[in-house]
Amino acid sequence: MKIFNYKIIGQILFVIIFLSTSSAKSLDKFGKAELISDYFSGIVLLNDNQYEKSFKFLGKLEGLEKNHKNYSEKYLYSLVNSGNFKEAFNYSKKIEKQNNSTYESNLISGIFYLKNNKIDLAKKYFLKANNKNSKSILNNYVSKSLYNWSNLTNQIQAELDLKKIDDRFINLKKIQNAFLSCYFNNPNTDKFFTEILSNQSTDFSRYNYFHASYYASNGKIADAKKIIRSALELYPRNLLLNQYKQDLDKSKNILLFNCRKEEHVVAEILYITANALSSQSIFSLSNFYLNLSKYLNNEFISYDTLMAENFFKIENFEKAKKIYNSLSTNGETFHWYSSKQLARILVLEGNKNEALKLLKKSYNNLFNKKLYETFDYAEFLKNNEKFEESIPLYSKIINQVKENHPLYVEATDGRGVSYERIGEWDKAEKDLLSSLKVNPEQAYVINYLAYSWIEQGVKIKESLSMLERANKLRSNDPYITDSLGWALFKLKRYREAQDYLQTAVKLLPSDPIVNDHYGDVLWKNGNKIQARYYWNYVFNLEKTDDELRKTIENKLIKGL
Repeated sequence: MKIFNYKIIGQILFVIIFLSTSSAKSLDKFGKAELISDYFSGIVLLNDNQYEKSFKFLGKLEGLEKNHKNYSEKYLYSLVNSGNFKEAFNYSKKIEKQNNSTYESNLISGIFYLKNNKIDLAKKYFLKANNKNSKSILNNYVSKSLYNWSNLTNQIQAELDLKKIDDRFINLKKIQNAFLSCYFNNPNTDKFFTEILSNQSTDFSRYNYFHASYYASNGKIADAKKIIRSALELYPRNLLLNQYKQDLDKSKNILLFNCRKEEHVVAEILYITANALSSQSIFSLSNFYLNLSKYLNNEFISYDTLMAENFFKIENFEKAKKIYNSLSTNGETFHWYSSKQLARILVLEGNKNEALKLLKKSYNNLFNKKLYETFDYAEFLKNNEKFEESIPLYSKIINQVKENHPLYVEATDGRGVSYERIGEWDKAEKDLLSSLKVNPEQAYVINYLAYSWIEQGVKIKESLSMLERANKLRSNDPYITDSLGWALFKLKRYREAQDYLQTAVKLLPSDPIVNDHYGDVLWKNGNKIQARYYWNYVFNLEKTDDELRKTIENKLIKGL
């Protein structure tokens, strides 16, 4: 089947629509056909998150905003996302003189004046942005919030203004209320942060940092340390909390965020917005708000982690690597985190050996090798087929923790997989069973153990029962579905097996083993021509290993 590139098709459709509307006619005054190409190229590059290149194309078309209302919005995105904030401000002032201001231009002007401590001017432009009556509920939330923070008179009035924000942002209103209390140094600040952090339905772990920084800003370092220590017991992997603990212990960089600075709070509001957009894969707009956050509080390096993550997700690895390399200089916690991310990128780029060298060096250089760093390194080794090297690290963790520790089930599972991969099945089986004994609801551990039994031709009925439970825990997971179908195949229940294996093929169409299993069940059900089709497909897959390819070759000649 021919696979179409839907991204290219979308771009072609954009050109057709663009050239058939008045949008294209607005370029006529430039008198050059290539400028239409510049506009199209700029928009496509912006949508593809190539901001510097987009800016170069769109920058040639200044003046187009008089006739094409969407141009200024796109141009401002390209300016801000490529780091040209001053130019974005200057352009915003230019289109203001032309009476062509937009939500984005007013927002940028307000942020510029807020950064430069011109609060009255900031308030003026945030009010203009709010009065644009954007169709976006998120834009309305941002502009209203920013106007409120530029219009602080007293806490009572500020709280009344906050209540006017749409109740669909109830959790964000609670966060702002805590910041307001902190800003006015209200004795109820502790209560407001505690209320946020007691919410179990949403991950508010980040706000332990702001709670602690409130105490640190009042000179209560011991109280700040206590909050962070307690928070890390619940969220031991939290990057921001781990680094802040180290900073507090060393009395270093403890006030990178100050709730008594309007620009710092506004930066956090913009970050929350960017994070929400990133979770919906709207990366260009996420980076727009994130760059505005960084402009207001460039020292708060937590913002860089989201920026790097956005670039990683869109596979702009060069940009991501640049940020991770910069982050790695900001303390041991960020160094280890950045090394892990850089290693991931190197693996994806096909440089597995370089990735292994990088992470080995980073791990060995850790002054304090805590349990979670050791576990992360063991997982990386296992996932990159360094099974024998991973086993001592898993063992180190298992020997240090009790069974009720969160890492116990993960470490026994990881060590079990590594033992299985080097052929030490008795040890592997013992570890996998130990992991399931502590937590029987681990669908993937169930799947790994049951599939291993099936491949060995033992405990197949027990495996089937286990896989049915795993399937309930993780319905429509392709690997579990395949294992379930394969258990039925081994029990010679071919008709039932075919249904599951067909589903698995639909979920994982390019997996060699899944397609091989489906070919086998087709053969057993009398569909021999179709079976050979799937075997032949597996044989020609690039990622099919030599052993499976040899097995497939025999089946193509002799069948089952």
